[in-house]
Amino acid sequence: MFELLGITPQGLVAQLLVGLINGSFYAMLSLGLAIIFGLLNIINFSHGAQYMLGAFAAWIGATQLGAWIGNPEFSIGYWPALVLSPLLIGASGIVIERTMLRRLYHLDPLYGLLLTFGLALVIEGMFRHWYGISGENYEVPESLTGAFRLEGIGLALPKYRLWVVAASLAVCFASWVFIERTKLGAYLRAGTENPALLQAFGVNVPLLITAAYGYGVALAAFAGVLAAPIFQVSPLMGSNLIIVVFAVVVIGGMGSIMGSIVTGIGLGLIEGLTKVFYAQASDVVVFVIMAIVLLLRPAGLFGRET
Repeated sequence: MFELLGITPQGLVAQLLVGLINGSFYAMLSLGLAIIFGLLNIINFSHGAQYMLGAFAAWIGATQLGAWIGNPEFSIGYWPALVLSPLLIGASGIVIERTMLRRLYHLDPLYGLLLTFGLALVIEGMFRHWYGISGENYEVPESLTGAFRLEGIGLALPKYRLWVVAASLAVCFASWVFIERTKLGAYLRAGTENPALLQAFGVNVPLLITAAYGYGVALAAFAGVLAAPIFQVSPLMGSNLIIVVFAVVVIGGMGSIMGSIVTGIGLGLIEGLTKVFYAQASDVVVFVIMAIVLLLRPAGLFGRET
């Protein structure tokens, strides 16, 4: 059947893997956006820049940090960067929330969108000035080089890409369990509904909000480190992705944790299949789906009507 359509099984599996990888990034980034919007009611337009910062933090640690500290042989490998980069970028997000965003909570949400959009432009502009737009290579860790061969269809699946999918799904599932099945997660969900009542019960809501923003930013940075060996580390890598991620969030439902995960992975697979059957439509299929969903269900597939 595939041969009649001019498609080989190898090509189909390869594009499904590409779609699954893209969907994993969509899910992680949209999950961070959903957490931030759900608790802060702010559309974090700087999310793409924070994703880029995560990738650059890993690349700088591996290639430039040694020269900066006077020890050219020193470098931070991939596995330490996978932990340190989200912590560093998440801490910078906490600083942004405490010094800037906190002043806007009583204002129209449009002010938060404009502030984060401005931050994204400033961060991207700085890195374009320092590193240009050509992009930098980040090596795949030695333990994840090579591929698994599927002898039945004659296809090799790169180990690193399979690791990216597994790590993304694990982080998304752990985040969902934490938010939906733990006491602290219940506080987070209650804070989205009635923060004043939660504060009356003795919960430190401002600290909760700060932690939620920092965690959302750390998710973006974690995705950036995972993406660094697959895509070139470039100041434009976040802006090229964030528009699609916002479409994913809208389709899944603003603030919906499960909606972000399921929709992100599903749309990645749909995008991959579209490249197989009609490649010209692959760049717009997500936005076509978004338009249809908004017409039929304005709150999104998993969102709640207000």
